[in-house]
Amino acid sequence: MDKTEKRRLFETPFSRDYWRLAAGEFTSWKVLVLAAMLTAMRIAIKSLSIYIGPDLKITFGFIVNAVASMIYGPLVAIVTSAISDTLGAILFPSGTYFFPFIFEEIAGGVIFALFYYRAKLSTTRVMLGRLAVTVFCNLLLNPTIMIWYYRIVLGKSYRFLTWPRLAKNIALFPVQTVILVLLFNMLLPATNRMELTYTGSTKLEITKKNIITLVILTLVAAVVVAAYYLWVYVPKG
Repeated sequence: MDKTEKRRLFETPFSRDYWRLAAGEFTSWKVLVLAAMLTAMRIAIKSLSIYIGPDLKITFGFIVNAVASMIYGPLVAIVTSAISDTLGAILFPSGTYFFPFIFEEIAGGVIFALFYYRAKLSTTRVMLGRLAVTVFCNLLLNPTIMIWYYRIVLGKSYRFLTWPRLAKNIALFPVQTVILVLLFNMLLPATNRMELTYTGSTKLEITKKNIITLVILTLVAAVVVAAYYLWVYVPKG
């Protein structure tokens, strides 16, 4: 592979070459060793949770997940996410193991990779990646799996969405976005130089426009999920 091809960036993941390069990460010993290290780190960090209510906690695994997926792409992310979920359940058990939760773990890694892997990173792109994971994984997929878990394992009913869950995820979205931007600014100069990442930029700025966009996205997300909650749970007529 020539140097130009090796450093190739993509506007979207809808390209055969994008997936060919993503599959090629399985042949890089450097990437595989780093993937193993990041997976171990992810398992350790994921076990550190702050519970703020029943079935409601703040976790920090998204930090390693985002960085790792940016490095090795969506296909390796599927494997490492599955390993992370399985080993995490064995080493740090929390209740009865329920296999479908593995799909939430995989979805988070793949979504981060689709936004960050071999992409020309910008603050807005980081923001949209974090928002996609928040909405799809935290607000849609996780509650759906929790319904199955409660019915199948515990024999109880589970409310799909609650105000505390909505409030937590919406409130954390801008905070987590800023954390990722600051973290990428620290890591990208080194990872690009080591040819672990290809982002076209090593400096992500938080401008007034970015702040306004972040506020707007947060408000829109809050309105949409609150409207959905009211539509599902508030009695009609």
